[in-house]
Amino acid sequence: MSEPVMGVGICRPPALRKYALLATALSLLGCAVLSAPVLAADAPAADVVYSVESAKAAKSLMLDVVHAGKRLVAVGDRGHILYSDDQGATWTQAKVPTRQLLTAVFFVDDKHGWAVGHDAQILASEDGGVTWTKQFEDLKRESPLLDVWFKDVNSGFAVGAYGALMETTDGGKHWEDASDRLDNEDQFHLNAIAAVKDAGLFIVGEQGSMFRSADWGQTWEKLEGPYEGSLFGVIGTAQPNTLLAYGLRGNLYRSTDFGSTWEQVQLQAARGTLEFGLSGATLLDDGSIVIVGNGGSVISSSDNGENFTVFNRPDRISVSAVTAAGNGNLILAGQGGVRATSPTGAELSK
Repeated sequence: MSEPVMGVGICRPPALRKYALLATALSLLGCAVLSAPVLAADAPAADVVYSVESAKAAKSLMLDVVHAGKRLVAVGDRGHILYSDDQGATWTQAKVPTRQLLTAVFFVDDKHGWAVGHDAQILASEDGGVTWTKQFEDLKRESPLLDVWFKDVNSGFAVGAYGALMETTDGGKHWEDASDRLDNEDQFHLNAIAAVKDAGLFIVGEQGSMFRSADWGQTWEKLEGPYEGSLFGVIGTAQPNTLLAYGLRGNLYRSTDFGSTWEQVQLQAARGTLEFGLSGATLLDDGSIVIVGNGGSVISSSDNGENFTVFNRPDRISVSAVTAAGNGNLILAGQGGVRATSPTGAELSK
C-alpha cells in the first residue's frame, strides 16, 4: 500500500483467497487471522474484565465519536469509551466490561446507546454512556462487528466481517443472525450501515459491495455499485433519497435515487486530487456534511454533497470519525485520540 490505511488488514483464511481493508483500526495494529464465520449464541458467563483506566485514554486510538443528546461519546482501542459534557474540552473514561477494540457507537437518544467491536461484541448503555453492559459476543468467531444502527430503543442492526448482519427487536436482549437476508455469497465484509432520508437503510463494504433496504432491514437488494474497491462508509444527506458512499484513495460517490445511479465527486486538494482513504462522516444540524480520513483529511460540503472543500491537517494524523462539538467546532477521533478543532478541521487558536 502506498498510503497509511485507516483499517487493519483482516486476513481471510487461505481458502477464501481474499484480502480486505476494514475501517476498524490503523494499520499499525497489525493483521489478525480470523476464524470461520460462525455466529454463536451468547457466550457463557465468566469473570468480567473491564477496560484499563488510563489518564492517556483520550490520546489513544479512537475509532468513532457521536452525540448522546448534548454529551459526546467516543469509542476505541482496549475497550476505551470516553464521554464529555463540555463540548470536548475534557473527557471522562466510562466503566466498560471489555478490553477489545471497539469500532463504532450509536445513540438513539440521550440515554440509550450501543457499541460494537472485536469478538463480535455488542455493548449497551442506558445512562448516556457512563456505564455499559455486554449484550452479545462470539469468542469463537474472533472477528469484528464494524458498525451499528438503531431505529428506536428496540430495533437495530449491526454489521461486520464475513458479511455479518445481526438484528435485535428488543433493544439488544436478543441478537439474531440476519445475514441470509443479503445476497452476499462471497461473504464480503460489511463496513457501514446508515439511514437514508425517506428511503431506507444502506450498507456498503468490501470490493464495492452495496445493499439497500426500502423496508428498514426486513428485505435487502444487492446493487451494482460504481466502484470495485472497498467502501468504508455511507451517509445520508439532508435531501430525500440522497446519500454518499466513500472509501479508498479519496473515492467518493453521490446518489440522488437511493443508490440506483451514482456520480463520482471529485476532490481537489492543495496539491492535486485527494488520494487519501476516507473513513467517517457526519451530517451537521445545518445540513452540512463533513467527511474525514487518512492524512488528516477533513472535507466539507454545504450543498448536500455535490461539492466539497478539502483540508488536510498539517500533522497528517489519520482521522476515523467526526461529529459536531456543539459550539460550532468539530470533534475528530482517530490515531491521535479525540480532539476539538475549528469547523474546517484546523487546530483551535490558543
